[in-house]
Amino acid sequence: MTTPKKSTASTNIPVLTDVVAQDPNSPASPAELPSDIETLIAELQTELSASAFALTEQLLHSAFSQMEARLSKKILGRLRQDLPELVDAVLREHFGAETGED
Repeated sequence: MTTPKKSTASTNIPVLTDVVAQDPNSPASPAELPSDIETLIAELQTELSASAFALTEQLLHSAFSQMEARLSKKILGRLRQDLPELVDAVLREHFGAETGED
C-alpha cells in the first residue's frame, strides 16, 4: 500500500493564523483612524462642506450662464423688434420738423 504524497499546493493554503497583506484600497484599520472621535467628525464636516460648496458653485455658475443666455436672447429679440420703429420715428420727427420750418 502506498502512502499519499504531500502536494506542494496544499502547503500554500493560508490559514487563519497567517498574516495577510492589507490591500492599499481597503479602508483604514481602526489603529490608523484618529483616536479622537471629535477630530474625525471635524474632518468629515470639512470634507462634506467643501464638496457641498463646490457643487453649489458649479450649479450656480451653470444657472447664471443659462439665465444670461436667455436674457441676452430676449434683449436682442426686443431690439430687433423695437429698434426699427424707434429709428423710423426719430427720422420722421427730425426730417418732418425740418421740412415744416422751410
